[in-house]
Amino acid sequence: MIRIAGLSKVYATASGQEITALSNVDLDIADGEFVTVVGPSGCGKTTLLKILAGVMRRSTGSVTMNGVPVEKPSREVGVVFQQPILLPWRTVLSNMLLPVELQHRDRQAHLGRARRYLSLAGLEGFEDKYPHELSGGMQQRVGIGRALVHDPAVLLMDEPFGALDAMTRDTMNIELLRIWDESRKTVVLITHSIAEAVLLADRVIVMSPRPGRIVDIVEVDLPRPRTLDMINSEPFGRYVKAIRRHFGGAHA
Repeated sequence: MIRIAGLSKVYATASGQEITALSNVDLDIADGEFVTVVGPSGCGKTTLLKILAGVMRRSTGSVTMNGVPVEKPSREVGVVFQQPILLPWRTVLSNMLLPVELQHRDRQAHLGRARRYLSLAGLEGFEDKYPHELSGGMQQRVGIGRALVHDPAVLLMDEPFGALDAMTRDTMNIELLRIWDESRKTVVLITHSIAEAVLLADRVIVMSPRPGRIVDIVEVDLPRPRTLDMINSEPFGRYVKAIRRHFGGAHA
């Protein structure tokens, strides 16, 4: 589904200096695979996601989806941001249908799909509510549904639950796994939480400090569907330990 080869990104600062955010990144992601990316702050994780989304140009290397070079935003990609960024004057259902309107698609044809994702996200009955009437977790569920409503092949997620409290975050992780199990989209999710990365993923991509490089790829051989009880298991702990060793005592 996704092929990244020799990818690098260099930023030019206002003073004329150059900062290398990503260096020589190579990665293949299969159709329907759930991949998480972990690494220290500033290692280029969000830069990588923006390049995959087609909203930022790479400096060198190539990125393709289904063999097509990624040069601009695509209808085949849905993005979930760190904050849900819902329009306060639009209802839940209207917010969810926003990509359909922006892409000039048939709103009526996608209405049933939007309602299905509302139900799947546990928001049935909240169609006519406004963002300020929802909890943070409920708003983020709307954001996930909005990214999926136009049926993209790939879902990119940038720390989608980072601003939530621990209990809500756990709940959202299980909700996301349930939605993914239903839709089987190709997912790339960035997180600072090693436990979250292991709980969600088929593979965890471990990145180095800037300039960001892939230093390890950990295949997570835990049964699905995943549950929160797995976090306390010995196999889960081994995966977390294997990833944490890359970051040293400060991260631990």
